[in-house]
Amino acid sequence: MIISHDLGQLNEDSLHKTSAMETKLGFTKMSVSEFETWLNSLRIARTVLKIQLHHTYRPDYSNFTGSNHFERQQAMKNHHMLNNGWSDIGQHFTIFPDGSLMTGRSLENIPACIYGQNSNSVCIENLGNFDHGGDIMTQAQKDAIVMVTSMLLRKFNLPPNSNTILYHHWFDLSTGQRNHSNRNKKSCPGSNFFGGNKEQDFETNFLPLIVSSLTGSVIKENTAAVVRFACVTATTLNIRIQPDSSASKAPDRDPVTFGTILRIYDEQNGWLKISNSQPHWVSGRFTTPVTRATVTAGSLNIRTGPGTEFFKAGNYTQGEIVFIFEEKNGWARVSLSDRWVSSRYLDTEN
Repeated sequence: MIISHDLGQLNEDSLHKTSAMETKLGFTKMSVSEFETWLNSLRIARTVLKIQLHHTYRPDYSNFTGSNHFERQQAMKNHHMLNNGWSDIGQHFTIFPDGSLMTGRSLENIPACIYGQNSNSVCIENLGNFDHGGDIMTQAQKDAIVMVTSMLLRKFNLPPNSNTILYHHWFDLSTGQRNHSNRNKKSCPGSNFFGGNKEQDFETNFLPLIVSSLTGSVIKENTAAVVRFACVTATTLNIRIQPDSSASKAPDRDPVTFGTILRIYDEQNGWLKISNSQPHWVSGRFTTPVTRATVTAGSLNIRTGPGTEFFKAGNYTQGEIVFIFEEKNGWARVSLSDRWVSSRYLDTEN
């Protein structure tokens, strides 16, 4: 039986309604047009390479009244913290059936959404059950999902493809391996999400909408000014306005957190400048240097140690960006934990 709920006449105009942003319970609710302004004003230290798309499954449309956005978001946060043991709500944003969206965890924090794919990701949860026989997505929500995804790609200068936009369904839940089987996987973001949850469905149905909305907007990321990259090793690391521990913290910027990959534009006396346009600095003693690289193999196995005798712990696909923490006997560790790949299939970027 198909679930369909009358949420009123919702159309593209609702995405551009001018309404005051509302903040409550630590979340901010806004329209898509307000989101664009809000997003463009943010300065984000964390290197973002991927946008994840999910559906909540539960709650679904039957749990949404059209006015209980904050209650639904708080309920999800409670579930994630109390039931899952996470430190915060898992997602960065939730998009609702009426086309509005709400903030979740800080963009400076890594999400808790796809095992093995969280480090450099932004996570979007779309409220509803978009499996076959579930909710029929409203046009307002469809438009919001396309526009918000496009805005995030534009913000982080990411090309639209299946390496920068990810569906949860593509990954094995326990290993993080990306494959084409249905074994040990969620249906997320839904077996009927924009016509399906397979990679071919994405290429046929969703990607063209993103490409169309981004015509002339996406540019290749300019890393010419980047001196190098570094990974944060402290639980939290304050951003200061001068390369000195006595300097004031940078206003309107959250501290960066453990595992964050930073772009470094200058170094002075053990301090690292993490903005090309602003005097924003972090202490280098709480970071470790990393090297950016691109995967050149069609599918590159991830191992738990530097050799083929170690357990396979997932895979990367051609064109994915990784960061090398150390190299040993032709193998590269690409995480703070034991995740190793053959250096032979990595193209390092100086």
